[in-house]
Amino acid sequence: MPITEPVTMHVVPMSHPCMTARAGLEHKGIEFEEVMLLPGNQEGVLEGIYGDGNKTVPGIVVGEEPIHTSIGILRYIDDEVPENPLYPEAIANEVQEAEVWGDRYFQEVARRLPFGALHFRPGSMGTFAGAGELDAAGTDFAAKNLRGTWKYLRLKPSQLMEDLARIDETIDRIESYARDGILGGDEPTAADFQIASSARVLMTIGDLLPALDGSAAERIAMRYFPDYDGKIPAGAFPPNWISG
Repeated sequence: MPITEPVTMHVVPMSHPCMTARAGLEHKGIEFEEVMLLPGNQEGVLEGIYGDGNKTVPGIVVGEEPIHTSIGILRYIDDEVPENPLYPEAIANEVQEAEVWGDRYFQEVARRLPFGALHFRPGSMGTFAGAGELDAAGTDFAAKNLRGTWKYLRLKPSQLMEDLARIDETIDRIESYARDGILGGDEPTAADFQIASSARVLMTIGDLLPALDGSAAERIAMRYFPDYDGKIPAGAFPPNWISG
């Protein structure tokens, strides 16, 4: 049965977990109001709504009930609106396992690598706002902000190199989920939305496009999230990071 209470979703720009939650709500036909928060200023607001320690997006409030994280949202709406199930009964456990991997590992990779690549190509930050490459002054501003982002996310070159070294293994795992019918079928599962949003963000990195080309990750990314700004030209990462 439909959710009749008002639904509000809190998001920040460019967030792939928010893309996941938004796709789930739309798939279920749930109307919602979206509240855009400013990155860097959202933590206190979110803790006030979702409780101590809950500083990230997305979150939704249904009536007066807060539900936090993309996994929490997808599971809540699937319980409340069983039509168009995100966890089909025959493969529910497998979908949940893939969803958790997508949230705990793949989502973090898709958070680290774009900001890692932008460190070497700060002018490309403008493409994520649909504005094209930044001019000199804009690039200076972007570089300063990226230094803050690296500090906030605790990014290290060694972690980025590890992510890149495992990218083929990561894409192969998604391929196996598709072969097993856990994602990429006629109807989306929670694993589709959770993994496709991260894959779509990674497609903004030119250095990764050869690995993603023709893969299940690319197919579901373009199926569910065809429109996403951002383009970091190939050659951003040092060559030995890609080959190593």
